[in-house]
Amino acid sequence: MGLLLYVGGPIKFDVNWRQIKSLPSESFEIFRDLISKRAMEIHSRHFPSLNKKSLQSVSHCSPSSLPTLLLLCYLLFRRQIFLGMARSVTSGAISMLLSNPSPDSPTDLPEIIVQVVDLKPIGSSSTRFTFKASDGEMKLKGMLPTYLSTEIQSGKLQNLGLIRILDYTCNPIPNQSEKALIVTRCEVVSPSLELEIQNDVKKEKPDMSLESKQEEFVNNAVKIEAPMVPLKSKQPMVSKSAAQIVHEQHGNVAPAARLAISRRVHSLASLNPYLGNWTIKVRLTNKGSLRSYRNAKGEGQVFNVELTDEDGTQIQATMFNEAATKFYPRFELGKVYFISKGYLRVANRQFTTVKNDYEMNLNENSIVEEAEGEVFVPEIKYNFVKIDQLGSYVNGRELIDLIGVVQNVSSTLSIRRKSNNEMIPKRDLTIADDSNKTVTVSLWNELATDVGQDLLDMVHTSPVVAIKCLRVGDFQGGISLSTLSKSTMIINPDFPESKKLKSWYDSKGKGTPMASVGSSLVSSTKNGLRSMHTDRVFLTHITENQSLGQDKPAFFSINVYVSFIKPDQTMWYRACPTCNKKVIEAVGSGYWCESCQKNDEESSLRYIMVVKVTDPSGEAWLSVFNEQAEKILGCSADELNRIKTEEGDEKYQLKLKEATWVPHLFRVSVVHAEYMHEKRQRITVRAQAPMDCLAESKYLLEEIEKMSVC
Repeated sequence: MGLLLYVGGPIKFDVNWRQIKSLPSESFEIFRDLISKRAMEIHSRHFPSLNKKSLQSVSHCSPSSLPTLLLLCYLLFRRQIFLGMARSVTSGAISMLLSNPSPDSPTDLPEIIVQVVDLKPIGSSSTRFTFKASDGEMKLKGMLPTYLSTEIQSGKLQNLGLIRILDYTCNPIPNQSEKALIVTRCEVVSPSLELEIQNDVKKEKPDMSLESKQEEFVNNAVKIEAPMVPLKSKQPMVSKSAAQIVHEQHGNVAPAARLAISRRVHSLASLNPYLGNWTIKVRLTNKGSLRSYRNAKGEGQVFNVELTDEDGTQIQATMFNEAATKFYPRFELGKVYFISKGYLRVANRQFTTVKNDYEMNLNENSIVEEAEGEVFVPEIKYNFVKIDQLGSYVNGRELIDLIGVVQNVSSTLSIRRKSNNEMIPKRDLTIADDSNKTVTVSLWNELATDVGQDLLDMVHTSPVVAIKCLRVGDFQGGISLSTLSKSTMIINPDFPESKKLKSWYDSKGKGTPMASVGSSLVSSTKNGLRSMHTDRVFLTHITENQSLGQDKPAFFSINVYVSFIKPDQTMWYRACPTCNKKVIEAVGSGYWCESCQKNDEESSLRYIMVVKVTDPSGEAWLSVFNEQAEKILGCSADELNRIKTEEGDEKYQLKLKEATWVPHLFRVSVVHAEYMHEKRQRITVRAQAPMDCLAESKYLLEEIEKMSVC
């Protein structure tokens, strides 16, 4: 007797009713209970629309009145296997990947579906994941693309899930015979299967197995022929030669443009140190100067560039010695290039301001070709920071993006540079946002004269501006922002954030009094030390609450004694007299400033030290910078260096001891910083004031009055 049913697909069953009915009662009960249990499990997982009560009736049926429901439940039970088969891997997928480690074109790849096994993040990263690609017979270590991290975090891809590989490379692992699979493009087929697919998956048995003879008897009673349900394949593609594509889309183009068609062009986001044989198409958006350096290994030349692809992703590329001499005249600002045969390494945040986990190095064997006829405008990606959250970026290397409403525009000023007496234009903007704070932004050079003048003419309309790449500094105790040579500005951009800010300012912000960001960090002569008495806490309130500063900087006032200053710590650094950033010795004479991109004959020393402070509740280490350190020690870093070198170490240590056990009022910020791959609290002194006994007594009396006396 034959029966054809549809359960997610045509499955033909040959049923031997006589053998089922003639099952021994004990065997039939085991068979019936097993089907009942499995049917309920599969019902809730795959067929919730079926009538659950009908399935429950299976547990009460008898061999003489075996209904169609029993057969349906058995179909459901066997369906569990077919679901795994329907969402299966490509047979021999790993062999296919290894036989073609670097395919010329992703469009020519056959369908390759593998199972994700041993999925785990790389270290503490939340965007990079390793896994083992499995086809049921072989496994291959691999790395998933970073854009897939959102799918993993949302649960759309989990361990034992299936992915369709659309583009990849297989690179040899150093000092090993194995290769690593670098997936550059893929799509999720199934979030997760119940089991790891093995080459003997069809032989898997249910949890409760029958006796061997009974199992054979049941298998003979019901025979199933179920063709594998195919996965949804990719859309058919019409293959075209490179000549046809050139003729249809570009006509006669330059050889470098044809390179993009004949070779795969990778996006910057897909690059990693394990990816080989890549080619990128990028625009040169910033070019540094060719400079000389000297270190323990000798002398040399170096320069770096910033590259941007069509997606707006940026990366810094650095060239040394022969490569620097070779490529410096070849790179021109604003042009598009094809670059290959470079290598990547983890970015050193101390020497780059580009937001990328990696930086690129090009040597004399790297290939840089101008893409003549190729024109694209990189998409500009913004990562806006609220004005009230700027505190954690002060004097750091990280650049920020800002969007806000322009409240005031100053006239153009001419500032004389100390280094070469050159006069450069400057203009200040006052910008506000919906954090109800304002900040001063200094525009320099062309931004001051051109865009700044446009803003001055339209300031009465309260325009919204979006500025990319701003340096965050402090000025007279407050926070100030400055543009750089690579900064860009858009007036009234068509962004959702712009429309939201404009609506907020017109309805609420225009009539709301706003304080300048950072004003709460310093005291003024008008209100004495009142600001040092706000948010007053003991040290243990900070040190015992490790969650402080995790999401955004926290600010407090403390009344402490400096109890110890390490004499053997690095007390200062040599700084540029223009921007106060660190300088290095230049070849010949003078000092090179990476920030200003110039040589200076002179430099100054600036404090950067840590001190231990104590109050009645405990103690803590604080980071102290130049202005506050000068107030604590009573002399400049240059003067302390003179004492150490000319008067000796004894006088130097005596000077440090004189600064201890003196009371101070500090305004501090608390943030979390990573040190040795571990996040720790960092407490930094933002403002300092000496103890005023009269003001402190008034503050204590006010606090006593607030207490409830029992």
